[in-house]
Amino acid sequence: MTAEAIVYAALETLANGQVFPDVAPAKTPAPWITYQAVGGQAFNTVDGETPALRNARMQISVYATTRLGAALIMEQAFQALVNPAVKAVPIGGPVSGFEKDTLLYASTLDFSITY
Repeated sequence: MTAEAIVYAALETLANGQVFPDVAPAKTPAPWITYQAVGGQAFNTVDGETPALRNARMQISVYATTRLGAALIMEQAFQALVNPAVKAVPIGGPVSGFEKDTLLYASTLDFSITY
């Protein structure tokens, strides 16, 4: 399984099911969630074997028509990712933003996922 598949499975019921890799399709009505891999930690073994574990830093972004809406969906995403099934670790706290082109509020948070 990939980190992307893990994240999608955890988030797919949020934001009315509008969860997309990288960017939302044009004309998608808000709210929506995007996710993308933005790095991760490499695991090395002493014996040169391929490590059994992988790690990905996944960036989750929520877009909504209100600041409160973005914050509430981000909280739902947070709970879905830190649960015992996924065990994602948040890296910092959510970063708020406003997209002038779309007039949407954003909330972005990175998670470390080991799988």
